[in-house]
Amino acid sequence: MSIFKELIHNTSRVLTYTVYIISIYYLFISIFGIRRKKDTGEVKPKKSFALVVAAHNEEVVIDDIIESLKKLDYPKKLYDIFVIADNCTDKTALKARKKGSIVYERFTEGKRGKGYALEWMFDRIFKMKKKYDAVAIFDADNLVNRNFLKEMNKQLCKGYKVVQGYLDSKNPRDTWITGSYSIAFWTCNRMFQLARSNLGLSTQLGGTGFCIDIAVLKKLGWGATCLTEDLEFTCKLVLHGYKVGWAHDAIIYDEKPLTLFQSWKQRKRWMQGFADVSSRYFFKLLKKSIKSCNFVLLDCAFYSIQPIVTVLIGISAISGVIQYFMKTYNLISNFNTVVYSINFDLFTIIAILFSILQFVYTPFVLILEKN
Repeated sequence: MSIFKELIHNTSRVLTYTVYIISIYYLFISIFGIRRKKDTGEVKPKKSFALVVAAHNEEVVIDDIIESLKKLDYPKKLYDIFVIADNCTDKTALKARKKGSIVYERFTEGKRGKGYALEWMFDRIFKMKKKYDAVAIFDADNLVNRNFLKEMNKQLCKGYKVVQGYLDSKNPRDTWITGSYSIAFWTCNRMFQLARSNLGLSTQLGGTGFCIDIAVLKKLGWGATCLTEDLEFTCKLVLHGYKVGWAHDAIIYDEKPLTLFQSWKQRKRWMQGFADVSSRYFFKLLKKSIKSCNFVLLDCAFYSIQPIVTVLIGISAISGVIQYFMKTYNLISNFNTVVYSINFDLFTIIAILFSILQFVYTPFVLILEKN
């Protein structure tokens, strides 16, 4: 029994230390998201864009995204709207054409999914007579702030080759699930993305609302066809020396899952995609970061193992509960253990402080973001 107790105790300690070290790292980074640098300078519209909407049976929402893109405050001659009707069996293509967008229909038995559809579309854009400076990606259920392209143009003119916009929520008050998602994204935008931008690190692509310089896309190729194509392409960019820029005022409104079941399906897909990408890119990023002493690469490597960190948190919590019950049992059976049970070492104090922080962190972010 004593060996088992010791094993549980040591396992809990190792896992908890690991989790708290990673948490401290992310907390330290997030501090740099508190202050937002003012960027009031206007940049003349210069870059031309191919706006690509990936759609699969989206006849219900396709009109809204096209209408939103048509109303962008940017010279109409500098952008065109493309819709990929990917293996659609409804009226997505018909409705998109009626709205004035350029529609490409794709039908294929294999290579299904957004990543493959984008790769297919990019090849066609490369071969067009009309040339674009950048391509911007959207999901069919998005809405876009009118100044989106102005902000993207500004960041591209600063020298960034890839830029991610602010992922906001389209339906934050529909259900408690959408509310939770919205808070998570607001927190990520401010304390993860903006913080990294302020530190000169690479931000992460979020699947929609981002743009890529055409020359870089041609040079590297897309090749991101897994369940989390955004993470895969981010890792690819960072490995080749590119950083993803951040446009805090280029806002995209994304529809969040309404039910727990929908959320579970989405989270499961994300976790599978993360596991796939981390298995292929983590050690490449880590090895190159050590060789070149490059913190941008190291930070991206850490981000790619988020599923493992999540699992560690779960295991740490379970082992902690087991250890707590074992301490309680010892306290009841042998009153002399009371001194051991209330021994507050430095680690325990840090753990308590972190627990308290969880209650103030989210309200603090919401105040910063004025949500």
